[in-house]
Amino acid sequence: MAKDKDKGKDKDAKPKQEAQQQPKAPKKEAPRKEVAGAPKAATGPQLPAPPARLAVQYRDKIVPELMKKFGYKTVMQVPRIKKIIINMGVGETVNDKKVLDHALADMTRIAGQKPVVTKTRKSIANFKVRAGYPVGCMVTLRGARMYEFLDRLVNIAIPRIRDFRGVSNRAFDGRGSYSLGVKEQIIFPEIEYDKIDALRGMDIAINTSARTDDEARALLTAFRFPFRQEQQVKQQEQQKG
Repeated sequence: MAKDKDKGKDKDAKPKQEAQQQPKAPKKEAPRKEVAGAPKAATGPQLPAPPARLAVQYRDKIVPELMKKFGYKTVMQVPRIKKIIINMGVGETVNDKKVLDHALADMTRIAGQKPVVTKTRKSIANFKVRAGYPVGCMVTLRGARMYEFLDRLVNIAIPRIRDFRGVSNRAFDGRGSYSLGVKEQIIFPEIEYDKIDALRGMDIAINTSARTDDEARALLTAFRFPFRQEQQVKQQEQQKG
């Protein structure tokens, strides 16, 4: 009988304990202290980025000039720059894989866009290269980034080339595209000379919608592309001959 009474007491005690255990109220978070000098989060709507300077120049000045020069009837016939492709070959990756990382970092600073790693298609035993091995990087620029890169290339980078006398006006492929080779990446202002591991060159291909080389040459000349004059080219050919 005593055991039955104890069991009854335990049954009566359990609901009392459950009633005493009430859910605790959530703790209030302390207000965060603002760090001095930290930028404040923008609350209002952000303004769109301004258009590229060369894009505005092309629309307002270059298009009317080319329409008068070639007699285009509509604006759609005027040639324009479609894209710019930057390619950097890094053959030293066969011996040191860290070289590719440095090349990718330099290309990212120059183009403002993450490049794509290019890989070999075939295996070549003489060069100790297997298929699918990374040997370089490339990036394709369009739109505002394309015009911004062209602006820096023409006005800042090319004039910094040593013993610069103008670029060749014959490097066209017959379909409106122009190719340019650069021996050193330090001509671009984004690259710091003290922080590079080696000098690397790159190939720059400018793809336009021009149908002939004359139209493409006139388009790039309107962007103040520093072509060499024909007299200078003839003199250099005579000196080499």
